[in-house]
Amino acid sequence: MDDEAEKLRAAFGGDSSDGEDGAEQAIGDSTVWERVEEINGLWLCRNFLPVAHQSDLLSAILNEGWFVEESINQAMRFGDLPSWAIEVSDLIRETVESVDLRVLPADLLWREPLFDQLIVNLYQPGEGICAHVDLLRFEDGIAIVSLESPCVMRFTPAEKEEEEYVDVLLSPGSLILMSGEARYQWKHEINRKQNGFQVWEGEQIDQKRRISITLRKLCQA
Repeated sequence: MDDEAEKLRAAFGGDSSDGEDGAEQAIGDSTVWERVEEINGLWLCRNFLPVAHQSDLLSAILNEGWFVEESINQAMRFGDLPSWAIEVSDLIRETVESVDLRVLPADLLWREPLFDQLIVNLYQPGEGICAHVDLLRFEDGIAIVSLESPCVMRFTPAEKEEEEYVDVLLSPGSLILMSGEARYQWKHEINRKQNGFQVWEGEQIDQKRRISITLRKLCQA
């Protein structure tokens, strides 16, 4: 196991403790799961990675050399993932197992491997991604880890025309999990803003570079 993987694993120590009404639960001293009540199957862990381990993970990604050219802002891997991505996947499993909450359905949690497909996206200020539901070639259960700049991810019903939406703030080091309705019945997007600003609770977010790590599982042939 490499140094980056060792540092990431060290981020998760301590026992779990119950949260109020089962809506959220803390792990160790700082990590808390939050259920997005409007959308079944949408869970957010704001402090999945402490600041020091975010830096280690960012260094591991940049050391891959994927984003040396300015024109390249996305990297995909299938099957054999980098060691740091495997470690993040393992930490997701451990974190979910550490709480008495149905953050992921059991049949997804126990699959091997938990994830075997990786996308790393690099967003510059003002860049985003249009509303979409992930392709059905991927199984249920999608994880997204955010690094560097915060952003607002918007969820809208996949089959409704009215302007119903739910906004979720993705802070650096956060993890969001989508399964069931959240994965199949809601689109998600990051709004493109030419001036680089999004708004959260009435305040502008000064967006700088953001890197996201998406982990998914390919459907069996």
